[in-house]
Amino acid sequence: MSFFDKVKEAAFNQFIEVIEWLDNTGDTILYRFPVAGQEIKNGAQLIVRESQAAVFVFEGQAADVFGPGRYTIDGGNTPILSKLGAWKYGFNSPMKSEVYFVNTKQFTDMKWGTANPIMLRDNDFGIVRLRAFGGYSMRVADPQTFIKEVAGTNAHFQTDDIDAQLKRAIVSEFSDALGEMKIPALDLAAQYKELGGAIREKINQDFKAYGIEVTKFYVENISLPPEVEAAIDKRSSMGALGDANRYMQFQAADALRDAAQNPSGGAGLGASLGAGFALGGQMANAFGQGQQGGQGGQQTVQPQAQMVPCPSCGKPNAAGVKFCSECGSKMEVSKVPCIKCGAELREGAKFCSECGTSQAKPKCVNCQTELNPGAKFCPECGTKQETAE
Repeated sequence: MSFFDKVKEAAFNQFIEVIEWLDNTGDTILYRFPVAGQEIKNGAQLIVRESQAAVFVFEGQAADVFGPGRYTIDGGNTPILSKLGAWKYGFNSPMKSEVYFVNTKQFTDMKWGTANPIMLRDNDFGIVRLRAFGGYSMRVADPQTFIKEVAGTNAHFQTDDIDAQLKRAIVSEFSDALGEMKIPALDLAAQYKELGGAIREKINQDFKAYGIEVTKFYVENISLPPEVEAAIDKRSSMGALGDANRYMQFQAADALRDAAQNPSGGAGLGASLGAGFALGGQMANAFGQGQQGGQGGQQTVQPQAQMVPCPSCGKPNAAGVKFCSECGSKMEVSKVPCIKCGAELREGAKFCSECGTSQAKPKCVNCQTELNPGAKFCPECGTKQETAE
């Protein structure tokens, strides 16, 4: 290509008279105009539409920010002559003007979520691990700051380019707000709106440095670990039934239903109810008798407690208790031998059940001191005792 052909081509590419941008992607935040190799003509018309802002950059510095409307641009690039004077630079003009279009609309389809569980101390469950997710809406509040701090010189900047960074900041602020508010895990569902508002305020304090504003923040769900949710479901079932006996009846009813749906028939029924009857014997009261298995009848018999009469009042008491429930007397009585035949007698017995001898100890004929059986003299006064033949 000859020198004059290059001049002709440079002059042809020089004239850019209308600067505008129509976004057909839905997720583009920033677009740089013009494309490489083109320059802005003095007096060019800049058209900025609603939900847009245009940042005019002259010789590498942001010169002005334009809102919706129509403007005439003076970029300092004299058409044709700037190219002709730039032949020593290989027809790349050293004087450049650029326009960055920034989408100021709200981007509403933004998602966030916790990649890892959040540890939280809860009054009901102790230390629990929470997961959460939701959505938010954001927009560019300060186009010039956004270009300077985030987009840089990118010609095309989309929401995916900043999505990961925003998610990390949101999860960090979410964890911080959740810990500060100290909401019990069971009450979180009733506080989604308040929690979202508190988090949005904290996020906007950080995002202001990027020229970004979060306009809406939604908490869609905060979930507990599966094992904790299972415990809550069982606890709710017990609360609905009212007491443990009804809960066990409820469990047995479930076993009957499952066994009836089991193709194996009665064998499955017997096995299910056998496990139910083992829970304290309450199922026997709920259903009367044991269930018949497919291979043969199986009945659970509740053994009756052995009763022992009180040695003092005769009131029946359960075997093994230490004191009578009626008179309070000691149930276990020491044994003593008969003073004559040596047979074991209950302590305090007046007569021997074997020989009929009175168990009252003899007394001294002189001083009335109690004597051991068979004593010939009193250990107190020394009087000889008369022994009956």
